Amino acid sequence: MVNLTGPVLSKYNAESLVAQDLNNIANSLALKDSSLWGEAAKLEAEVRLNWLDLPKSSRDLLPELDALSAWARAKNLTNFILCGMGGSSLAPEVMAKTYKKNLTILDTTDPGQIKAGIPTTLVNTLVIVGSKSGSTIETASQKAFFEKLFQDANLDPKEHFVIVTDPDSPLDKSSRSAGFKVINADPKVGGRFSALSAFGLVPAALIGIDLSVLLDDADHASQSFAQANSPAIKLATLIFEQCEQNFSLTDEGSNVSGLGDWIEQLIAESTGKDQRGRLPIVIESASAQVSGPALKIGFADGVADLNVIANLGEHFILWEWVTALLCRALKVDPFNQPNVTEAKERTGELLLQWAQSGVPKSTATFSTENLEIFFNGNAKNFADALNSLITPTSKYLAVMAYLNRFEDSAISEIRNLLATKTKIGTTFGWGPRFLHSTGQFHKGGAQNGVFIQVTGESSLDLDIPNNGFTFQTLLMAQALGDAAAIASRNFPIMRIHLKNREAGIVELLELVRAL
Repeated sequence: MVNLTGPVLSKYNAESLVAQDLNNIANSLALKDSSLWGEAAKLEAEVRLNWLDLPKSSRDLLPELDALSAWARAKNLTNFILCGMGGSSLAPEVMAKTYKKNLTILDTTDPGQIKAGIPTTLVNTLVIVGSKSGSTIETASQKAFFEKLFQDANLDPKEHFVIVTDPDSPLDKSSRSAGFKVINADPKVGGRFSALSAFGLVPAALIGIDLSVLLDDADHASQSFAQANSPAIKLATLIFEQCEQNFSLTDEGSNVSGLGDWIEQLIAESTGKDQRGRLPIVIESASAQVSGPALKIGFADGVADLNVIANLGEHFILWEWVTALLCRALKVDPFNQPNVTEAKERTGELLLQWAQSGVPKSTATFSTENLEIFFNGNAKNFADALNSLITPTSKYLAVMAYLNRFEDSAISEIRNLLATKTKIGTTFGWGPRFLHSTGQFHKGGAQNGVFIQVTGESSLDLDIPNNGFTFQTLLMAQALGDAAAIASRNFPIMRIHLKNREAGIVELLELVRAL
């Protein structure tokens, strides 16, 4: 049962215009009314509303997933690697953390992080490849890389891969023709709403999570969401009315470790368009400075301004309802992501240019021993550059680190340091992972962000089979492509390149502490 607590709950007013509207249309949402977000969104919504059915319809997958799990056990496949981005990886990662199961998530193009994901033995390894479109460049590159690893080890990749994709996608067709095991997801469910679809359930089943309990919890909870003043309606109304833009999420003391990262993608990518939206900021604790002056939401009683206490299955379907209702209030299409597509296109253009003329050498605005800083302005040092970026109208600062989120994890301290210095909400995203999450909000949401991109030299690189470029080249194309998309809108952006990753991170943190 979903339970809401906290002092902000008393601010819910069932007579407000938003609350009245959401109460009036909640039953229409349950019935999959595609007109709820306006005429422009109707065509997309018509083919994106089956997430409402997943607590029930996904039960049809259970026999197939039982058979898949039995096959994996018979083959002694006990080490699981998931290659996927955004909705294909975030929900499985939350499930693994919550249920304390081992699952290696590869949602990166950083060569060091990919190399670290290679197991010491491939014999007992199963690679799960999840891609809705079947054409996601990160996942396609990872699949090609691991497929060659198995071939080089004289192992048949078909005995070590499971493909999850939409029916008739390019990946579906090529995988079936090659003889891979393929499980299709419902094509009428968008990626970020796919937690309870095959994208979430295939890896969950393989690592030993009881899917019946997960689906039962979601099904039972969802039956109440269309009722008057339900938890979904209250949450959507409060997030709309009680925060101007930013709000924070913390799993401190909760039973749902990592849930904030999944909600961050769901809400930021769904609402961040048409120069409006809500920006979730994931924080370690309710006392953290990184959220700035914003509504704080927790997942354990007594933690934050507003607390949502529920089991994981309940959370998944609840927040999907909240997002759909919030988009109704914001008058945006919940199901498109135009600027995610833009970032992909810019990456592709750079890779094509570099293949023809080589990767150009950029000239830094100024440099230090371990850092190169790129900035359109007259500043001569880091402090002046940062101060010139932030204005009284700045509402959030986004740090985007195209690095290894395990070996380079020390860089994440920059978020707390910057938030303390600037007093504005500060997000932190690992690239290219965040491109499928807050990246949509950065370019399509309210135009009040400040952007710091961190890139770095790599001590190693890995070839991507049959592509003509490496993972480090792909990573830099994604970083520079996104930077170009941000700069094209005249948004304030600084890129900091680490000449040496370890020493550069130390120096950069010292510069921020000295501000």
